Amino acid sequence: MTNQDWIRRDLSVLWHPCTQMKDHEQLPLIPIRRGKGVWLEDFDGRRYLDAISSWWVNIFGHANPRINARITTQLGELEHALLAGFGHAPAIELAERLVDITPAGLTRVFFADNGSAAVEVALKMSFHYWRNRGQTQKTKFISLTNSYHGETLGALAVGDVALYKETYQPLLMPVISVASPDCYAREAGESCADYSRRQFAEMEATLTRHADEACAVIVEPLVQCAGNMRMYDPVYLQLLREACDRHGVHLIADEIAVGFGRTGTLFACEQADIRPDFMCLSKGLTGGYLPLAVVMTTDDIYDAFYADYDTLRAFLHSHSYTGNPLGCAAGLATLDIFAEDDVLGNNRRLAQVMADATADLVDHPHVAEVRQRGMILAIEMVRDKASRAPYDWRERRGLRVYKHALKEGMLLRPLGNVIYFMPPYVITEEQIHQLVRVAREGIDIATRDCTEA
Repeated sequence: MTNQDWIRRDLSVLWHPCTQMKDHEQLPLIPIRRGKGVWLEDFDGRRYLDAISSWWVNIFGHANPRINARITTQLGELEHALLAGFGHAPAIELAERLVDITPAGLTRVFFADNGSAAVEVALKMSFHYWRNRGQTQKTKFISLTNSYHGETLGALAVGDVALYKETYQPLLMPVISVASPDCYAREAGESCADYSRRQFAEMEATLTRHADEACAVIVEPLVQCAGNMRMYDPVYLQLLREACDRHGVHLIADEIAVGFGRTGTLFACEQADIRPDFMCLSKGLTGGYLPLAVVMTTDDIYDAFYADYDTLRAFLHSHSYTGNPLGCAAGLATLDIFAEDDVLGNNRRLAQVMADATADLVDHPHVAEVRQRGMILAIEMVRDKASRAPYDWRERRGLRVYKHALKEGMLLRPLGNVIYFMPPYVITEEQIHQLVRVAREGIDIATRDCTEA
């Protein structure tokens, strides 16, 4: 069967995520037959370099033989068992290893199915903790502008990307919003660290004003990924940790997208040398193979729920596939690769290759900024470089880059007018240079009418 055969069947039954389906009257849908390494292959044999790790999850390549082998072995032993009243080796071993590698003090592991579910768990745990401690007035959450934490209702409420949130606003709990430390807005000549320090003043004032009613502050450490890959300095996290301690408010670190080596360290919080009260992990946890998430937390949080049954203090949150053995097996194989290979060292080398290959784009007449944190690099296209005036979103300039990249065998999926690279860690230097060449061509095409004007 050809691409067209599968496209016809697809469009007759599927409703794709994050998609205006009418676009596919003109925009080609790509049915994927198989993947290998950084490549995805369609049914006509055409290959696409997966420059965004299939939505930021695939860190060690498609069809990775080491992860394949671990899942295959597990499949012959136990495919699933409930985790209420029962346990199994993969969940126990994965939890033990996560405790060993995450910041000291994160000693308890609660499994969930996906990133949004992990955020829901952390929000509910924080709220319920304060209730169990008798501080029932603590019911609010503090989050940053431009943040994204998922699309279930609790996670959506603490996020701030209007495209996803505005329609559902009547369904969402109110939150306290604080301006992001996003360094894109810093003054000329101001360092990212100094800007992040300056921006923290609003968070300090908010905590001072709302500490008595606030359960937790939730942040994406260092990179607001869905918020156009905007980035900030680790000093903000240091100040936030100290302030949360001082004001008696939890800190939730949403490391779903930035964990497992993506920002240059195993976890982004390490760059600030802090330990959150809750750390949400998913995406790269299974190497991009299976849906699995965890919430890491402390003994203090755990102990607030540990009581006789008739106190009704237990945390009664559950998912049918909590701690699925196959997902845990994939997670264990992923951690094996980190333990056995110099993944972080190799990532530092590849990150430098990306930086060097895109250095000239800083001077492009319609690029406002090229920013990078480890294995995440973003290029922001603008109408006017001097004023940073953005393109009208309705012009869909990023879509022009996407279409060009597909023609050249590259999967780029821009965030509006932001082109970004978030490739699997098995990408080669040569492939990075190919990717940058295609992106540069796409940016030239997307901005050509404005340049000629």
